Amino acid sequence: MSTSTSLHEKGTIAVQMENIFPIIKKWLYNDKEIFLRELISNGMDAMQKLRHLTVIGEAEKDEQELCIELKIDKEAKTLSIIDHGIGLTADEIKQYINQVAFSSASEFMQKYQKSEASGQIIGHFGLGFYSAFTVADKVEIHTHSYKKDAQPVIWRCDGSPNFEIEPGTHATRGTEIRLYINKDEEEFLEDARIEHLVKKYCDFLPFAIYLDGEVINKQTPLWDRSPNEVTKEEYLEFYNYLYPFQPEPYLWAHLNVEVPFRLKGILFFPKLTHELDPNKGDIKLFCHNVYVSDHVEEFIPRFLVTLRGAVDCPDIPLNVSRSMLQNDPYVQKVSTYITKKVADRLKEMYTKDREQFIKSWQDIHVFVKVGMMEDDKFYDKVKNIILFKSSKGDYVTIEEYLARNPGQEKKVYYTSDEKAQAGYLDMFKAQGLEVLSMNTLIDTHFIQFLEYKNSDSKVRFARIDSDISDTLVEKEKAKIVDPKTNKTSDDVIADLFQRELKQDKLTIRVEALKSEDVPALVLLPENMRRLQEMQQFMQNPEMQALMPDEHTLVLNSNNPMIQNLRKLADRNDSTAHLLCEHVYDLAMMQHRPLLGEKLQRFLSNSAKVMGLMTERL
Repeated sequence: MSTSTSLHEKGTIAVQMENIFPIIKKWLYNDKEIFLRELISNGMDAMQKLRHLTVIGEAEKDEQELCIELKIDKEAKTLSIIDHGIGLTADEIKQYINQVAFSSASEFMQKYQKSEASGQIIGHFGLGFYSAFTVADKVEIHTHSYKKDAQPVIWRCDGSPNFEIEPGTHATRGTEIRLYINKDEEEFLEDARIEHLVKKYCDFLPFAIYLDGEVINKQTPLWDRSPNEVTKEEYLEFYNYLYPFQPEPYLWAHLNVEVPFRLKGILFFPKLTHELDPNKGDIKLFCHNVYVSDHVEEFIPRFLVTLRGAVDCPDIPLNVSRSMLQNDPYVQKVSTYITKKVADRLKEMYTKDREQFIKSWQDIHVFVKVGMMEDDKFYDKVKNIILFKSSKGDYVTIEEYLARNPGQEKKVYYTSDEKAQAGYLDMFKAQGLEVLSMNTLIDTHFIQFLEYKNSDSKVRFARIDSDISDTLVEKEKAKIVDPKTNKTSDDVIADLFQRELKQDKLTIRVEALKSEDVPALVLLPENMRRLQEMQQFMQNPEMQALMPDEHTLVLNSNNPMIQNLRKLADRNDSTAHLLCEHVYDLAMMQHRPLLGEKLQRFLSNSAKVMGLMTERL
């Protein structure tokens, strides 16, 4: 459209309130830096439109590069954002700038005054351009439309509802937004600050962005390419670009879908230093390759927030509150797709490169287990690839464990602390019994979850200090030593310990263990111990679990010391009490250190036992 060279007009921006600018500043006070994102995005849109018009023949081709130029004039305190797109006519300025994109301020206020999404208002209701007033006292638009015979135009506004339009001097097609930076915002006149913002918000926009004659944006995101075209080296290079000086990720999932919704991105599985550390994740949310937020909780399942990377959701509804997002059908589809894609990627790696999968398992097992407990569909997809370290030195699934231990009737023996339960573990290993390591915080809950999920197949888990496998015990019955009472030698030793220890909630068993080295073991009922651990975890995760009142002392009748203690059965003196108590304390120490009075008693008894030994020298 042609614009007269004598154009000179003043007026009031068409909004239904006294002044929209204080409202914008109020909502964006803590997020004012996004003005640059919005103005650059507008410039990118203008150039994409020009490229389309050129392709269809409605705009003439020329040699001018499609790019964004950023210019800083510290003397004049101005920052200019210059694009080489379609430009604007005077009438278009009136339509798109003065009328705030056809949206009244009353509608704006109704939508956002009480909304949780105050940080997301820019880019809606035509307010993207007006974010400039969060940092500028005055804004000028110098523009020249691509249309034939169009004249350059200048639009000025000083932050009030008043504007001014007059003939301009912009010689070439495109638009310059010139910001007269407020004295409190002069950080935006520093090259380093502007370069940082471009990399943060606009790094992957399709046209080059120049600052001082240098290109400062990467332009092409890796997620825009087909996964089949990207090499391992390129994935690692891209990860290092996003997260400098970080260890290499173990694996990644490339998201690329167009139907029934649009979604692209790459999620990386980083090395974690702390179990269940939700702060390690850093997934960036983009919309049309423009950075939007680090808050992806509504789009990414909770158990995946420890991942890193980026997702680009072109159809993301940014103008609604977070609580509404949770129930948005699009968001739910995105979340479901991401979950499926991650599960498929894990299965693919497990199948094609189990060795590499095992190497990564120590870092990824936490979020996989949490995901299984939180999402049934995720559980169904990955349930057969969950690994546990075996006492035989390899990693196995539960199915593989049960297949190579058929005589255990679907009982899975495990250790939750290899060092603390070393005595029990050695006994199992000596008899060739396989034990799985389930020694992380999440395993306490995961074990019960697996039992629930496998209730039909009756798979049961037993910690190695909760029961003794039949294969550890000799089957021969103890001999009767008192024909009058039919008491066996085992009964005699059991009666002795029951009499001397005098603990109502202690069960005493005598078993002929195949290993002679172990005099006694303490067994904790599996269900009771799990319940207590759960209670302690809920109240204080750092609190050591207390010994349950009900527990079992297993005396090994094949151990020489236990055999010798039978001689004390008819003696009711301090020596019998001392030795029985000392055996019990030794067994207890295999579970946890003795503290307080129990430790003092053990030390005192140790001295007395040594005294008895020296008397016989």
